[in-house]
Amino acid sequence: MKRTIVGMTPLIVFLFLVSCEQPAGGEGNMLKEKISQFVPTEISYDASLLDQRQAKVMENLYQAALIMDEIFLKQVYSQNLQIREELRSSATELDALRLQYFTIMFGPFDRLDHNMPFYGDHSKPKGANFYPEDMTKEEFLQWISDNPESKKDFSSEFTVIRRDNGGLVAIPYSEYFGEDLQKAADYLQKAAEFADNPTLKDYLIKRAAAFLSNDYYESDMAWMDLKDHLIEVVIGPYEVYEDELFNYKAAFECFITLRDPEESKKLAKFGSYLIDIEKNLPIPDEYKNFERGSESPIVVAQEVYTAGDTKAGVQTIAFNLPNDERVRKAKGSKKVMLKNVNQAKFQQILVPIAAQVLAEEQLPQVTFDAFFNHVLMHEMSHGVGPGFIQVDGKETEVKIELKETYSSIEECKADILGMYNIIFMIRKGEFPESMEKQTWATFLAGIFRSVRFGIGEAHGAGNAIIYNYLLEKGGYIFDEKTLKVRVDFDKVYDVLELLATEVLTLQATGDYESAKRLIESYAVESPSMKILKDKLVDLPVDIKPVYQIDKIM
Repeated sequence: MKRTIVGMTPLIVFLFLVSCEQPAGGEGNMLKEKISQFVPTEISYDASLLDQRQAKVMENLYQAALIMDEIFLKQVYSQNLQIREELRSSATELDALRLQYFTIMFGPFDRLDHNMPFYGDHSKPKGANFYPEDMTKEEFLQWISDNPESKKDFSSEFTVIRRDNGGLVAIPYSEYFGEDLQKAADYLQKAAEFADNPTLKDYLIKRAAAFLSNDYYESDMAWMDLKDHLIEVVIGPYEVYEDELFNYKAAFECFITLRDPEESKKLAKFGSYLIDIEKNLPIPDEYKNFERGSESPIVVAQEVYTAGDTKAGVQTIAFNLPNDERVRKAKGSKKVMLKNVNQAKFQQILVPIAAQVLAEEQLPQVTFDAFFNHVLMHEMSHGVGPGFIQVDGKETEVKIELKETYSSIEECKADILGMYNIIFMIRKGEFPESMEKQTWATFLAGIFRSVRFGIGEAHGAGNAIIYNYLLEKGGYIFDEKTLKVRVDFDKVYDVLELLATEVLTLQATGDYESAKRLIESYAVESPSMKILKDKLVDLPVDIKPVYQIDKIM
């Protein structure tokens, strides 16, 4: 922040400037500690794999991704651009530290601490910048009740809600972010000009058009049809976690990756089991979803660059897209595993955590294969279970009925079924029997990687539900003497199956009140969880990507 100095003696000016150059002891040290929670980790890729034309594709994708960063920054908080400019223009060390953490968090709110502000004293709006900051949930619902014809636009993932002439109005992303999206569309068009792979060219052209039309269906379908391509990219508005008011509004993001064909080939066979996995779910057949597309391509890739929603705070290790139930019904979904990010997190984050929280005799069961396989099954599990459902005789969607609870419940479901489906695959002979104990122990240690991100965040909440439920029912056992936790291998499967049934049933019935009760009861920091979390205070929470492509471009 620039300061004007008037009417001071030279000595006072000198002392004032010196004080401005030093971080305020308490806050400066606090920010250094927060920044140190993220270990700088190089994210590199083999640029020699790209020919000249592919390198031009990558260059234009990178430029489009930078625009996703800017749009997401605007989606998070209305004052973000102003705050960033204030911090950038300041010469103080304290503001330099603030800017570092602001950049990691995409705003002045600490995503690891229930979105508490670390700069300024404003609370983060529950609806981020998707809705007027002073709009209540009740006002939104009342408006739809009074204007039922507006429900589709108001609940759309691709509109922002604003005040207009004393009422509310839904503005398409293509209009509200029009200037940014036009630039991004131009870069995608340029990338398409250099794309020799016809399916990649088709996706880029259709996604560029979607930025301007606000209709993402055709380009999502085109993304599912990508084949024989080296560059695996997805860009656009997808996840709804940032909207904590309703989980309606999608945030912009981008993944630029290079496919690992050998690893992808090894894992592709699991996609053929989707129907069998659906049949094996522990709910009545009437709740199962056999209408989703049976295609489920699984891609192992090396991350090159990410942008927007996926880069804020904790880094993504895999993704399962698209989220449009119409596309899932027609074609299923695609799972992309980011192997280099998985390896970095396992070594730098999970192994040190396991040593602190897990019973010593179970530490040998913590393996990278179990970690990576659970991530795979987690992503596959997003594509099974209830999607379109019937509530009171009307067709609707799980995410609409569960409102703000949806993200936490869905992440909980995917983690539960991630383990449940690994056991299923062991019984099918696709994994060795040794993988069972590895899965239980590795996931238990991994819970404390996730809950450190904040129980108010969807993944952390989902993991807290699993930990507290399994602890209560005897699947996990906390030792008061050693202050370590362990898996009861004899009980854990049956208890997990109970929880799977409960979560899948409330999704299938669109039971919002039951979802709220489950979260209120189990997405909490229980006494043993607090004891174990407190043992991790000196360990890093996550990696901070240092992208090789930033240096090249």
